[in-house]
Amino acid sequence: MTHPSPAAARPTVPSAAERAYRHLKRSILEQVYPGGSLVSEGEIAEAAGVSRTPVREALLRLEAEGLVALYPKRGALIRPVSAREIADVIEARRLVELHAAERVWPGRAALRPDLTRWLAEMRTAHAAGDVRALMAADRAFHATVVEAAGNEILAELYHRLRDRQLRMGEATFRLSPGWAEVALTEHAAQLAALDGDDPQPWLAAVAGHIDNAAAVLRTLR
Repeated sequence: MTHPSPAAARPTVPSAAERAYRHLKRSILEQVYPGGSLVSEGEIAEAAGVSRTPVREALLRLEAEGLVALYPKRGALIRPVSAREIADVIEARRLVELHAAERVWPGRAALRPDLTRWLAEMRTAHAAGDVRALMAADRAFHATVVEAAGNEILAELYHRLRDRQLRMGEATFRLSPGWAEVALTEHAAQLAALDGDDPQPWLAAVAGHIDNAAAVLRTLR
């Protein structure tokens, strides 16, 4: 019997650039650095515990994702959210999720157990008042459908859209009075629609949920 070497068993440690990227992206999405603020490389390096070189690499990745604009010798401007961006993200999300919903319909029986599990986690998190866990389970519910469609590019796009929606204030609209109960009810309706033979109720439930979430988001801008 062979045993893994200590090196093989040791967990992979993220590089300095990856640590800087994760730190800065989380800070942007959670609005520690709000839109419109200018952040210096030195400030980021100190907060992330790395040197400036990996910070530059992280900033280039975030610029490609549309989260920052780089200004040489000044730092990075956290891109503010515009009404146009909100509209564009909502439209793109609706296109991706409805396409995925159509694709997964023939294999809905295999999809249902995972969606049932995520809905149960949403209910548990809501009962415990854990908004972060509720948001994570909600995101996983939607991502399960998108990933089951089998298009890796669309799945990656979907996660970027959800990141951008988080930056728009998703954490805030999750706290909107009564929204959690509405989201739970609508997810349950999606599950129920999967038990039928007609795909239209399922597609309508998916579209209606996205549209209702979008309406709440718009009111909070």
